[in-house]
Amino acid sequence: MSASQNLEAAAEDIASDVRGVLASKDLDSVPHIKALRQRIDTKLAIARELAAEKSKLAAKKAREAASSANAYAHDEPWQIAGAALAVGVLVGLLLGRR
Repeated sequence: MSASQNLEAAAEDIASDVRGVLASKDLDSVPHIKALRQRIDTKLAIARELAAEKSKLAAKKAREAASSANAYAHDEPWQIAGAALAVGVLVGLLLGRR
């Protein structure tokens, strides 16, 4: 499960808990509860929309970064190979000292 799905699930759990508390028959006698229920539902809908937008934006940026890295690796394969070799030598030296 991705982070955005975890966040959405957590938000839904909180919304469900809040609705459960506000749906209590004991609270029906309080005059402001109906307005409070409506405000909470409205704000939860807004929060869901914002979370969906942020999730789409993050996915788009990740795709763009992956595309850019892929293009760079195809344009400059020897630099990538050299960097990988340097990292491998460094890790080998560090592990060899143990």
